[in-house]
Amino acid sequence: MNPLAIIEKFYTAGTKPYQVLVEHSRIVTEKSLEIARHLTHLNPDLEFIEKAAMLHDIGIFLTQAQAIGCTGEKPYICHGYLGKKLLDEHGLPPEYGLVCERHTGAGITKENILLNNIPLPQRDMVPISIEEKIICAADKYHSKNPKYADKKITTIQIIDELGKISKDHAKRFSMWAEEFNL
Repeated sequence: MNPLAIIEKFYTAGTKPYQVLVEHSRIVTEKSLEIARHLTHLNPDLEFIEKAAMLHDIGIFLTQAQAIGCTGEKPYICHGYLGKKLLDEHGLPPEYGLVCERHTGAGITKENILLNNIPLPQRDMVPISIEEKIICAADKYHSKNPKYADKKITTIQIIDELGKISKDHAKRFSMWAEEFNL
């Protein structure tokens, strides 16, 4: 399976959304593999991580995110579950779609969706597998927004930003940061 070939089924090479997605995905893939290589005792699947990290944000084109050239109809927070739907419909093993669905924030619980009236399917979307957790964590170290893409993001900054969204997000990421020695 070639992640770029799958991306190119939905994105036109050379367009802003394509460039933003591919650059961000490559950076997240490198960070994910860097984290995973230090966790050999947890036996993460490096080949899966390499492919899934490249595909984790494939649903962004279906959302409204002008800064990255996306002109879809849904709010940006929907890109994870929309990416899962795309990959499921494309016939990929379900694990790939679950990475898409579960990587937003530090995972979103059904309770959080209901309490905050978030426009998402009402189910838990929290990373479960070690690979999902690694990709979700790695994703937080790079912004797709070209305005911030070159900015170095620290673990403390990530925890602070996630804390503004939800204490649960910050707590979950803090546990991963400790477990993964980030």
